[in-house]
Amino acid sequence: MKRNQGFTLIELIIVIVILGILAVTAAPRFLDFSGDARTSTLNGVRGALESAGALVYGRAIIAGVQNDDAVAVADSPVAAVALVNGYPAADVASLRGATELVAAEWDMAVSTANNAPGFGAVGTTSVVISPVGTNLATTEADSCHVVYVQSTGDGIKPIITVYADGC
Repeated sequence: MKRNQGFTLIELIIVIVILGILAVTAAPRFLDFSGDARTSTLNGVRGALESAGALVYGRAIIAGVQNDDAVAVADSPVAAVALVNGYPAADVASLRGATELVAAEWDMAVSTANNAPGFGAVGTTSVVISPVGTNLATTEADSCHVVYVQSTGDGIKPIITVYADGC
């Protein structure tokens, strides 16, 4: 007579405990979606800035002021946007007007020596954009923000950099 053998209850419990321990230690590494979501949101802000810059530059070309500074494009949806070389200037009002990033969700500040998260882009020609409630980091490894550096010459696009290592 052939004897059927299976796993004992003790063996099954040991396997379940081992799988539980593996799940507790490995799952957080694979399921950290909050950092990925913040990084994707910052990339979305970069896309909004690039799109708004292209729209404003196109309107500036139509108005014939693409090489001018501090000129708002009249009679357009971006009439409140100050220009530098046809692109939005690095000031909070112009970027909010061009991108429609609301103050309830996004902090914007002109980068200065006192809040130096621009990592090489510090000065009055750059704006730091970060989610509300995020502390501006002083190192790139801890940062979670976007830096907009305005155009530096005719036909030169603004530089938009995402720093998401600390998200």
